[in-house]
Parts: sequence; structure tokens; C-alpha cells
Amino acid sequence: MKLRTFRIGGVHPEENKLTHEVATVVAALPKQAIFPLSQHIGAPAKPVVQKGDKVKVGTLIAEAGGFVSAPIFSSVSGTVFKVDTAIDATGYRKPVIIINVEGDEWEESIDRSDKLEQLSDHPELTPEEIVERVKNAGIAGMGGAGFPTFIKLCPPPTAKAECVIINAVECEPYITADYRLMMEHADEILVGLDLLMKAAKVEKGYIGIEDNKPKAIELFEQKTAGNPRVEIVPLAKKYPQGGEKQLVDAVIRRQVPAPPAIPVNVGAIVQNVGTAFAVYEAVMKHKPLFERYTTVTGKRLAKPGNFLVRMGTPMRDLIEVCGGMPEGDNKVLAGGPMMGKALTTIDVPICKGTNSVTILTDDDARRKEPQPCIRCAKCVSACPMGLEPYLLATVSAHHDWERVEAEDITSCIECGSCQFTCPAHRPLLDNIRLGKSTVMGIIRARNAKK
Repeated sequence: MKLRTFRIGGVHPEENKLTHEVATVVAALPKQAIFPLSQHIGAPAKPVVQKGDKVKVGTLIAEAGGFVSAPIFSSVSGTVFKVDTAIDATGYRKPVIIINVEGDEWEESIDRSDKLEQLSDHPELTPEEIVERVKNAGIAGMGGAGFPTFIKLCPPPTAKAECVIINAVECEPYITADYRLMMEHADEILVGLDLLMKAAKVEKGYIGIEDNKPKAIELFEQKTAGNPRVEIVPLAKKYPQGGEKQLVDAVIRRQVPAPPAIPVNVGAIVQNVGTAFAVYEAVMKHKPLFERYTTVTGKRLAKPGNFLVRMGTPMRDLIEVCGGMPEGDNKVLAGGPMMGKALTTIDVPICKGTNSVTILTDDDARRKEPQPCIRCAKCVSACPMGLEPYLLATVSAHHDWERVEAEDITSCIECGSCQFTCPAHRPLLDNIRLGKSTVMGIIRARNAKK
């Protein structure tokens, strides 16, 4: 079996897929659910409920706050406690809606049956209708990026989609939520792919799966045998293969140019496997996005596991189910060790993009003392975007924003491969993130004056 992969850079972190074969458990309902209004890239959602309002599972509680935005739905039934602020995964206080949970009463419009709905049985589903249902269900990228899904399905007139690529790579160490979803809901994911292909008006679909998931590759190859429209693409293990530009290169051998170019500029629409499942549920079951598959893991955690969890559930609740916080110093991440965000509190809720809660031990989390750069260029070899991380980090540290922009810092995908591979333990990504966010602000201000 010939394995494909992307052609520029990449690293091989230790896997630690501790929960690979741990079946998904439905997480218990929280006593109180917290819904941040920014669970997606773009404008925050706007509350449509107020203190004292009664809600059900699936009730709209915040509407999209602009074109690049997404509505938010309650994952619980109960009473709105307050519209306030709370600390989210960024460490800052952000607007939230807090709901006290009472019972588990669902909106009657949601189809809760297990019957598999096929696209062929629903001739009424035009591409436009599919996009509208995806938009109204509040679906945003489930791999962590959080880009509103309906926008990807409506490419600009200058670009033409030729295929949909399902990102089933899950290249981050530790995380297994997507793998469990694939093993437990393959049929729904494939219908979700059919829906995405119809919405995008394309006739070709690919599912990219890394070869550390042989059972998933075998399962999907069996289920798509005889279907010329869908191809399963086994990929060699390499991080960050889940980056959409890297995945496009690996699967269809096309390289996406620097921003503002996106995958559809070379003919591809990329969607996470969790997004495909959410699209199936939204379109076929009239179920808005309010729960997701999440891994809770760590080497010292007593019972790491995979959970189907309602959004708004505090991470503390899931950690308790897994045996509680291990003794000693720990670092808790929303996400995996490569791109996850370190948390200041475990009362942060599960959101649309939370694919994992990872607890690192002190040994794994503690940074080594930075040393002078030894000019080895390992960071250059590792960078999957073909950049020069040592240079971007140094120029960012000196606040030379003009030079940083000229060196194409906006192409950085913040994967951390440079910092991971640096033998001198330089804080490369920290400085690059500072430079990138500053330059993006400068570019936005410049465009606003035009």
C-alpha cells in the first residue's frame, strides 16, 4: 500500500494515543452549562435569550452576529441563569450565556431515531437547501479551527470546487475523538460526505486517514467499495498532516498558495470528519450543533476516555469522571500538546472546537531553558509552509513589523513544528504568534482605510 503525505516539512511527535480503543461514553449532563458566544472564527453570536427564560435541548440561544459567524443552541433544558462573562480557553473573560440545567427536554423538531437517512431518499435536498440547513444549525469546523462551515460551501466566484476532502487524519498526539467517531458512525459520516459533495456541486470525494488507524482505513474501504465517487486515501504518519493545506497537498498533490489563497483556489473544499457527521445530523435529523466527540487524556490520568459531550459542560466534570486531576504539577490543555491552549482554570466549557482535554505531567510540560540559536536550520526543514521560523521569531521579537510582513508571516499555521524540533529550545512559536497577530491587525487597519 503506497502511502501519500505532504511534501514540505513536518515532524513526528510521540503518539501517546492512550484512548485509541476506548469506546465512546455519553457524558453526564452538567448542573450548569456555560455557552461562550465566540465558538467560531468571526463575529461573536448575539444572545436572543435573557435571564429567566426557559430553554430546551436544541433551542436557539444566540443568533449569528454577522456574515462570518454562527448561531449557538442550548445543549440542555432549563432556565437561563444569566448573560454574563466567564473565562474561556484564551484565559480572558468573554461574553457567555449560563443555563441552570433542569431535566433533559428536547425540541420536538429533532429526529432522535437511529434510522440512517440516505441522500437518495431526499430529492427535496437541493445544494442550496443543504447549505441553508448547515448554516441554520450553527455548524463550524470541528477540527479546532472553527470556521463557519456554510461559508466554505459557497466559494467565491473566482474559485471552482472540484472535490471535497474529509480530514480524518487526527495527527495531533493523544487525541482519538475523530477515530472513535469514525469507528462508531462510519455510515453517517459517508452520508455527510454525500451531502457536502452535493452542496459543493462536485462529483469527487476523498477521505484522508493516517496509517496509524488501519481499522478505520479498512472499514471505510469496505463501505465505499464499488463507489467510484469516493476514494479512501491512506496517509503516512506525519504532523501537521491535518492542516488543510498539507492535506490538500497529500491527497491531490496541489499546493495552496500563500494567503489570501484558500484550498478552494486549487479546487478542494476540506472538512473535518466531525463536521461531516454534524452535517448529517443537521440536514437529515434537524439537529443543530450542540454536542461533540471529545477525548480526555493524559499519561497519569486514572481512566482516560472518549466522550459524547454536550457543549457548555465544564471540563472539570469530564476530568472528574476520568478519575480526577492527577497528583503533582499538571498542565491542562484545550486540544492536543502541539496546538492546544494551556488553561488557567478547568471550569472552561467544552465548545464546538474542543476535540480534546489533555493533561500533561510536569515532565512533559515544563519547558527547558532557551539557549542561543546554533544556526542548525532544523526549524526551516520542519516548517510545513516553507518559512524561516528562526528569522520570523527574531524579527518579531525586535518588533520590526514591516520586515515580518515581508517575510510572509501570515502563511504560518502555528503548528509548533519549529519549536518542537529546536535543539536550543527557543520560544519560536511564541514570538511568531506575537508577530503574526500584530501584522494581521496592521493589515486589517490598512484595508479599512481603503
